[in-house]
Amino acid sequence: MIVVVDYNVGNVQSVRNALDYLGIEDALSADPAVLLGADGIILPGVAAFGFAMRQLGDLGRIVCEAALGGTPLLGICVGHQLLFERSDELGEHAGLGLVAGRIVPIPRQAGLSIPHMGWNAVQPDGPMDLFEGLGPQEHFYFAHSFYAEVTDPEARVAWVDYGGRRVASVQKGNIYGVQFHPEKSAPVGLHILRNFEAICRRRPPAAR
Repeated sequence: MIVVVDYNVGNVQSVRNALDYLGIEDALSADPAVLLGADGIILPGVAAFGFAMRQLGDLGRIVCEAALGGTPLLGICVGHQLLFERSDELGEHAGLGLVAGRIVPIPRQAGLSIPHMGWNAVQPDGPMDLFEGLGPQEHFYFAHSFYAEVTDPEARVAWVDYGGRRVASVQKGNIYGVQFHPEKSAPVGLHILRNFEAICRRRPPAAR
């Protein structure tokens, strides 16, 4: 079962609706035992970084314990940003530190709307599990004003061009993040969620 972290931040129901549409067994929970026993965890979020971290509270330690123990973890939007070490949004805030890097504002430029809202093309640098079976460039739906500067040498990234190359997705071992909203990205977004389920199913039973 894939467990969506219940921490009262953002797009939980739309993510669950997408999973239900795909026939993926899922649950919404803030119970540490349920999270630690999950086949996979999704950390969603639509909020400011610092607020999201405060809302996550002690569950952050549980999410890290599960991920470091091998449970596949997918962060979406702010959930993706929380995977990193720090954020500069409305002050400086510590993140979960699962991926080395920092969350910074999209630079303001003439003719560039902030926040970045709408569909844009995403291109992985190379093979990435979440994008398996998709074309070399697909369009996904974005809604954000901050993005990740990834410094982790173990991480793979996919890019979106928005006033320059910005990180749209990250993969480090069993830890995955997408800045875009797969649950709002039509068939290609649903494909991302199907791929995450496949990742969870590939995890050895003895490790669950």
